[in-house]
Amino acid sequence: MNEMNRTGEGYIGYEYKELVVEKKQVSLYLDGFENFGWEIDTRYKQSEIVESSKSGKTTLRLKRDRKIMNKAELTRLQRNFEDCMKQMETLENSKTSFATVAALIIGVLGTAFMACSVFAVTHEPPLVLLCAVLAIPGFIGWILPMFAYKKIVQSKTQEINPLIEVKQDEVYEICEKGHKLLV
Repeated sequence: MNEMNRTGEGYIGYEYKELVVEKKQVSLYLDGFENFGWEIDTRYKQSEIVESSKSGKTTLRLKRDRKIMNKAELTRLQRNFEDCMKQMETLENSKTSFATVAALIIGVLGTAFMACSVFAVTHEPPLVLLCAVLAIPGFIGWILPMFAYKKIVQSKTQEINPLIEVKQDEVYEICEKGHKLLV
């Protein structure tokens, strides 16, 4: 994926990179990769940034001079940057993953109680008292997941936000080091 451009003084060989990132992270990725010598590739007639509305992802097309100074160190810093960004994404996802599992378990248990309640009422002779007793936890199991989900997400967010801020500080330090190498 290399291309040679003629600029009058000679050729510049470029290397290319294509990234697929979350829409809300596009600016952070563009700002970050700029500090490692990458720029948006504008040579193509198609859009440099391609958005996919279905997945909420965006494709970034970047290019960089192959003979950039301090390329090895910039590449090392870039890998650290990408790793930190993935860790931040994992932390963001962990805010809701446990809450989702807990809400699903509560909902399934509520459904099981409701099924037992239905079996009790359809039994010959109908066991109406048992039906009522089993329906109460069934309804609670159907209502409770929403509140449990919100509460768990709120507590996980308070727990995880400081860790995300530490990672953001680390990303900014890495970008600052990369910028110093370019200047």
